[in-house]
Amino acid sequence: MKGQTNMHLASASAEAGFQSWIAGFRSRALREGISATTFDRAFRGVHYNSDVIAKDRRQSEFTKQIWDYLDSAASPTRVSNGQAAMRKYAAVLDGVERVYGVDKYVVAAVWGLESAYGEHRGDVHIIEAMATLAYDGRRGSFFESQLIAALKILQAGDTTPARMTGSWAGAMGHTQFIPTSFLAFAVDGNGDGKRDIWSDDPTDALASTAAYLARHGWNKGQPWGVEVRLPSGFDYSSARRDVMRSPDDWARLGVVGIDGRPVPNYGRASILLPAGAQGAAFMIFDNFAVIERYNKADAYVIGVGHLSDRLRGGPAIQASWPRGYAPLSFNEKKQMQQLLTRRGFLDDKIDGIIGPNTVNAIRAFQRSIGVTPDGYPSQELMRHLR
Repeated sequence: MKGQTNMHLASASAEAGFQSWIAGFRSRALREGISATTFDRAFRGVHYNSDVIAKDRRQSEFTKQIWDYLDSAASPTRVSNGQAAMRKYAAVLDGVERVYGVDKYVVAAVWGLESAYGEHRGDVHIIEAMATLAYDGRRGSFFESQLIAALKILQAGDTTPARMTGSWAGAMGHTQFIPTSFLAFAVDGNGDGKRDIWSDDPTDALASTAAYLARHGWNKGQPWGVEVRLPSGFDYSSARRDVMRSPDDWARLGVVGIDGRPVPNYGRASILLPAGAQGAAFMIFDNFAVIERYNKADAYVIGVGHLSDRLRGGPAIQASWPRGYAPLSFNEKKQMQQLLTRRGFLDDKIDGIIGPNTVNAIRAFQRSIGVTPDGYPSQELMRHLR
């Protein structure tokens, strides 16, 4: 009983602090142009949401491997459901492609990955979630800016507090816009005067996604990337985002499409090896970076791109993946960075995040010991480091 009482008191204390924070935040919101009526209507019945805090602090020890992610992203069910959704909303998607110049298959793939074509749009009260996270303080300024943006959306009349639902982190509607992105990029796709991405009708959400990609520089007629074959003796140190060549130049180095022919000249491209030398290789173009503005993870961008290809009727990825590979845990990644630092290959923070500096350090170490410099953080690499 004592434990239950302490939990109750902690909850009551958090609620009291939260309500006090709302009272203080109200004046800041009014200074940002939010009317008292909008604010009070939005915060009616809002309470501290401990579930949101728990989700914010929960971190997975292992990240999903790229092949597992793609198995889900472009699963037969997601492909067939997507093709059915595209048939149902063919006129909408054709119109979106015509107006914004963005490939309708890519727009549909974003829709598929973000909400399973509208099936899972999220049911968390956005004002309550953003207010709870802003009050919590871990990323307070970010979530307070999202909260202000959400209030501006309500004030503009695009939706109501009750209908403004989404994920615990603030992503909303069919294609999961956060409030600030909504304010900057959402559009009224069906001409009813509202930008309603929460409706069962996905028109506004699909148009908004196309508008977002267009504003970030979508190149009409250019693919996100294509799967390629690498020649024996390929210089793996050239497989990096800042090494860009024309498809013809890559072909002269032996990099060709899966069909054995040079990749068409869609523009300058880089070679991406999401699973190192043992997995699939992709030639990626500027549109890869455009999709990346939606979500920075390579796995996500490849997922959107590959799903769009499958929706179009294209084949599955042809190369095999190193399945059965035991991924590095978060702590092992930090240990790897420490070992690279100790050996003089890395001069960066030890954070367990495999960014460009860590990848370059891995490559330099691999070259120093005469193994393929693919920059991939594997268990084999750890054995060499140890």
